[in-house]
Amino acid sequence: MVIKRIHHVAYRCRDAKETVEFYRDLLGMEFMLAIAEDKVPSTGEPDPYMHVFLDAGMGNVLAFFELPNSPEMGRDENTPKWVQHIALEVESMDELLAAKEKLENAGIDVVGPTNHTIFQSIYFFDPNGHRIELAANTAEPGMHEELKRVAEDMLEEWSRTKKAPRHAAWMHGDAEFKANKKTEAP
Repeated sequence: MVIKRIHHVAYRCRDAKETVEFYRDLLGMEFMLAIAEDKVPSTGEPDPYMHVFLDAGMGNVLAFFELPNSPEMGRDENTPKWVQHIALEVESMDELLAAKEKLENAGIDVVGPTNHTIFQSIYFFDPNGHRIELAANTAEPGMHEELKRVAEDMLEEWSRTKKAPRHAAWMHGDAEFKANKKTEAP
C-alpha cells in the first residue's frame, strides 16, 4: 500500500453555515459540497449530521461535521490551545500580511507574524475554537535539506532525553548555535 495524499481532514463544528462562511469569506476557500444524513453510514447509528467540505487548494480538502444531537463540543483541556491547529499555506508574505489585515478588520484577534525561519505564520481561532495557522514559506536554499538530514538524530535524542535537541536551533534565532555552525548551517 502507498498513500497518495490526504483525502480530507474532518473536524467538528458548532454551526455548519457559520463555518462555511468563515472559511469561504475570510480565507477564500471554495465550498465544495455538503452531505447530510440521519444515520451514520459506517455504524448505522441514528445521529443526524451535516458534513461540509471546503477546498484548501492543490487537492487538499478541509471538512467539518455539525452534530446537533451531541453534547456541546469542547476541547482537550490537558493539551495547550496552541498545540492542536490547522496550518494552511499562503503564496507569499504579502498574502500573509493581507490575510492578517482582512481578519483583523473582521474583528478577529491575530497573533504574528511569527518567524520560524523556514516560514512565517499568523495564528487565530475559527468560530469553533479551532486554532488556525496561515504560513508563508521563507526558506533559503538548503534549509529543508538540513532539517531532513538531522531529523532522525533529533527524534532519537528527544526519545532518550525529552529535552529539545539543538540540531536545528538556528531556526529560532539561537545566536550561539549559529556562531558555532557558521560553516555547517545552510
